[in-house]
Amino acid sequence: RFKAYQDYMLGDCKPSEVKAFAADYLEKVMEPCDWLALWSTDVFDVLVEVCDLDLKDLKACVRLVLPLQCDTRGCELTEEAMKSLLEATQHRLPLQELLVVYEQSGDFDLTALALEHLRFLYTHIWRQWDEEDEDDDFDYFVRCVEPRLRLYYDILEDRVPLGLVAEYRSLLEKCSQCFQQFSALRRGLSTDSDTELDNVSMVEGLKLYDQLETFKRKLHIIENPLLRYVLGYRGNASQQSVQSRGPRASGMKVVHVVTASCSTIQLQSLLSDRLLPLCSSEDTEIQFYRDPVSAVEMCHQGDVVLVLPGIYSVSSSIFLPDSITIEGFGLPDEVVIEKKNKGDSFVESTGADVRLSNIKFIQHDAIEGILCVRQGTLHMENCVLQCETTGVIVRTAARLTMNMCDLYGSKGAGVEIYPGSICSLVGNGIHHCKDGILIKDFADELDVMPSITMENNVIHNNEGYGVILVKSNNGEQPGVPLDRSDDSILIRPVPKRPCWTDGVQPESAENSSSTDCDVAAASGRKWHFIRQLSRNKETSCSRAVQDLMDHQIFVSIQGNQFRRNGMGDLGTFFY
Repeated sequence: RFKAYQDYMLGDCKPSEVKAFAADYLEKVMEPCDWLALWSTDVFDVLVEVCDLDLKDLKACVRLVLPLQCDTRGCELTEEAMKSLLEATQHRLPLQELLVVYEQSGDFDLTALALEHLRFLYTHIWRQWDEEDEDDDFDYFVRCVEPRLRLYYDILEDRVPLGLVAEYRSLLEKCSQCFQQFSALRRGLSTDSDTELDNVSMVEGLKLYDQLETFKRKLHIIENPLLRYVLGYRGNASQQSVQSRGPRASGMKVVHVVTASCSTIQLQSLLSDRLLPLCSSEDTEIQFYRDPVSAVEMCHQGDVVLVLPGIYSVSSSIFLPDSITIEGFGLPDEVVIEKKNKGDSFVESTGADVRLSNIKFIQHDAIEGILCVRQGTLHMENCVLQCETTGVIVRTAARLTMNMCDLYGSKGAGVEIYPGSICSLVGNGIHHCKDGILIKDFADELDVMPSITMENNVIHNNEGYGVILVKSNNGEQPGVPLDRSDDSILIRPVPKRPCWTDGVQPESAENSSSTDCDVAAASGRKWHFIRQLSRNKETSCSRAVQDLMDHQIFVSIQGNQFRRNGMGDLGTFFY
């Protein structure tokens, strides 16, 4: 599809030229007449014969094939009724509603393929409001088709979180309804009238226009892969399907022991070191399980899960809705939980006070992260997180305390921090990810800034930045001047696109112990990628970091080491 739209159908057309370019493409590849097709609608499929093409309006002139051959859904159709229906349409049907009937000769294969490209374009790519853009002078394929096509297949191949998919579809529906209301109101206005009713309609039209622009902006953010990565989304409350079980009615506490098998020495050590201290009272019992998912599913508030050394492969997500403790009995590399199947997240925590320690998690195909703190508080200590897709996510109003952990391998950010969350990172290693830490923002309204503590972390060997802060531009441009000696690279001038501000690399990787650097400059209509800033500009860069401290994003930031991060230690993304 990508090649068909880019090279054959649309080329470099503008939004106002899409229909004409599509018609020109169809004229070159479609058979003009004498082929059979199914006229397919929501309620029936009827066999018709195409007599001629009206490509200017993307329609076909057809006649009914007799005797009537149709398949109905919830209605009855007679031959006379179908003739009347075709007469009402003047025997001209939209090409998108025609499905070419297969011919073994292959003469109509290109016709069928062309109609499929057209149908897909107007079903999944084209928006009613695309022609309404005041700035029509842009490449429609680059601006709209490519990102929407990639998003379509990302959703199809389970690369987008379900909550974001639901939000996207909801926004599409709201935007469509708003556009229809706005269009109807606009058609009803008289250009030379100054009546009170028209004035009221004008005010209402301006409100609808503002709503429409807001919806379009949010859709653009989700469709753009870069903005989708750096900006957060609200999420879907229906995702939180696992409810807290609360304490047991009997008041009994249970210690859940997970092991496939263990030696006598391990059992003696477990008994003396953990079970006897935990089971000192009569209201505690011990239960045994072969896998951690079964143990967690049986937990109530206050329970403890002890996972003995071994490699535990799980096929489902681990949900933690209650305040429980999960502890590996051994070193993290000895207690391994590995997820094999796809899913939104690997470990999802919503409990008020959840504790994890001494466990290695290995993630495969978890769309929304190896660990997602959706709400409540999670304390994690001495864990290893081997990511394959994305890392740890701290959602709005959630709290994460992560101490002495090792996180690596994320194709996104190692830690994603949402507005309104509280995150404490102390003594961790975050490395070999796309970015180390991504501090997100929402695109719709002002939110409470996150509260972040970063102390004694080593953030190194990440492909992009050590830490990225996402901020709304609010019409202001970052203010460090550029000169030609910076070896700046202009990626592409695009209106209404975000701009990067790069941090400064430390003087040497070995001596780097903190990040006193932020911002270079960018134009509001351009993306600039600036290579290493020279040392004589560190003063102006340090001022940007001080601005972040003044905004109280960081409660404490000290003793951190940044080494060999590909694009710099600290970057700010303005959108």
